[in-house]
Amino acid sequence: MTEQEAILALRRGDLDGLETLVRRYQLKAVQAAFLVTQDKGTAEEVVQNAFLRVAERIHQFDVARPFAPWFMRIVVNDAIKAVQRGPDLLSLESGEEQFAALLQAQLPSPEETVTAVQLRETVWAALEKLTPRQRAAVVLRYYFDMSEQEMATRLDVAPGTVKWRLHTARERLRQLLGLEVNG
Repeated sequence: MTEQEAILALRRGDLDGLETLVRRYQLKAVQAAFLVTQDKGTAEEVVQNAFLRVAERIHQFDVARPFAPWFMRIVVNDAIKAVQRGPDLLSLESGEEQFAALLQAQLPSPEETVTAVQLRETVWAALEKLTPRQRAAVVLRYYFDMSEQEMATRLDVAPGTVKWRLHTARERLRQLLGLEVNG
């Protein structure tokens, strides 16, 4: 079943359409939510709730537009809200292990594994110190490779807000990672 067929089926009340969308987007959505929330359980809950909202609100979706950006906007916004609602409930220690596990597939070669793991741990520690909105900006820009305009549209904020979040996130990361700016 294609994405369009799945959306139309879901609009008719056929849950096979939702199943198709879950299979297609669940992993990437959990990864994005995890990168924002830093907790696997919270990320999974955010994504589960996002799919339920999609099922409830599929009639609000403009079928002339792509589904993925609309859905990922829901996921990222809900992940930010989850962090803001309950930061004391997040397990940062388990988050670090889960983040490393999510990135294992991206290791360049066995010879570089030790260096890559050390680098990831350093970057993870720095990302952990960003605000949820800054982490979301970094995730959308560098993990999902979205332009600033796409990010503004997905997050429903002004382009200037996206630029500011990226700027402050990069500045904070530079500071935390001890990087100097040549300029």
